[in-house]
Amino acid sequence: MEITEDIKYAGVSDFSTDLFEGQYLVPEGISYNSYVITDEQTAVLDTVDRNFTAEWLENVRRILSGRKADYLIISHMEPDHSAGIAEFMSQNPETKIVATAAAFRMMAQFFGTDFPERKITAAEGTELSLGKHRLKFLTAPMVHWPEVMVTWDMTDRILFSADGFGKFGASESAENWDDEARRYYIGIVGKFGGNVQSLLKKASALDIKKICPLHGPVLSGDLGHYIGLYDTWSSYRPETEGVLIAYASVYGNTKKAAELLAEKLAAAGVKCETADLSRCDPAKAVADAFRYSTTVLASVTYNTEIFPSMRTFLESLTERNFSGRRIAFIENGCWAPAAAKFMRSMLEKCVGIEFAETTVTIKSALNEASTAQLDRLAAELIG
Repeated sequence: MEITEDIKYAGVSDFSTDLFEGQYLVPEGISYNSYVITDEQTAVLDTVDRNFTAEWLENVRRILSGRKADYLIISHMEPDHSAGIAEFMSQNPETKIVATAAAFRMMAQFFGTDFPERKITAAEGTELSLGKHRLKFLTAPMVHWPEVMVTWDMTDRILFSADGFGKFGASESAENWDDEARRYYIGIVGKFGGNVQSLLKKASALDIKKICPLHGPVLSGDLGHYIGLYDTWSSYRPETEGVLIAYASVYGNTKKAAELLAEKLAAAGVKCETADLSRCDPAKAVADAFRYSTTVLASVTYNTEIFPSMRTFLESLTERNFSGRRIAFIENGCWAPAAAKFMRSMLEKCVGIEFAETTVTIKSALNEASTAQLDRLAAELIG
């Protein structure tokens, strides 16, 4: 794939992995992106996962067409992007490697060497000339590892953004960018919003024509759309006015209450989604909680506290700095309903959380009294 006349795509698509990083469902695969710049000197940007190193090396050889690789630029040392370093450097003994000091420390840990005779340590603002193409390196610590840097091609106005602006799905997959990028961002980068904001400030000073991430498609056209979403996500603002109803039900009575509330909200024109936390894609449920302005948490009382899938869900929210949302509770219990108290206790340290006045308490199954509470909660959320 041609990015520009001098920049080619050398990455690979992985349709064999079922769980990215051992936890994220990727039914449409995942791409490991790498790029090659050909000029008076040549540069290869990043490697790929170890299972695809041979394919990637052949891609690079084909693009270089007999030329040597002058530089290997490493933006991120996570193994899905760095596994091919040792093999590439072995096959290309004249290549110099460019990375941050923190990346070289990790390189020594992964490969037993940081290629001391061939390394160029990049810092904030370091520049590299390939001839016509002038590259500038910008550090991006904790987006989402501490050694990360991005590369700005000042000539073609392309930002090589490391894991920033990445998404699940192979580069040729046609699923909606917003949804899969949101699931990727919240799951993997979401804890580090402040660091992403710092990178966005650096990017705002650049006249960017295209964004080349390490996962997913090359972005062009209305870049303001993608940058705007990253600004929203990294500042923890709701993306959509609406309600996520996340429930954990054992015998279906809590589920029935969640679905009845969803019907009432939808009838009033409120955008609403439900998530069965014991069966849904947990990463999507977490991403939707960050997407919507309001989340209703519905759980049975279990071992005097809350159901395990609800506990895991709330832990996933809090460890990603969940904040600035409205929260409501539905609890169920046959003899001592207590789920609302425990759910609230897990969220009380989150910044800017507004708790709904109405809590719905169900004893075993909905009856007239608990249905009336559900009506009051619906009215409160409809506002």
